[in-house]
Amino acid sequence: MLIGELAAATSTSARALRHYEGAGLLSSERAPNGYRVYGAGAVTRVRNIRTLLDAGLTLDDVRVFLSCLDGDVAAGPPSPEGLAVARRRLAVLEARIAAQTAARDRLRGALEKADPAAGQIVEASITKR
Repeated sequence: MLIGELAAATSTSARALRHYEGAGLLSSERAPNGYRVYGAGAVTRVRNIRTLLDAGLTLDDVRVFLSCLDGDVAAGPPSPEGLAVARRRLAVLEARIAAQTAARDRLRGALEKADPAAGQIVEASITKR
């Protein structure tokens, strides 16, 4: 399948696919005209890469899972390396969430000091979501 077909099948941009290939996570053959040609298993591999990226992992983190990217990543037995990557990434996400929460609270406090009604408006718009 050509890069455009793989992109469409996985809801991923061709640019992202080239990036994954450059990172060593995806491979292709070259047709005589120079076009990238991917095997049928590429759809599963790209979907697994996207799942791991959506979970907060980086491309470097995803490399740890290379051996299981062509199957059901979640169903396989966890490896010590995979668990270590997941724990590290979770710690990073928790720290970011804490930092964002603190920033939100500071901003809310500043708004309430400047205009008490504005702080209530912000709170109301957050709870409606």
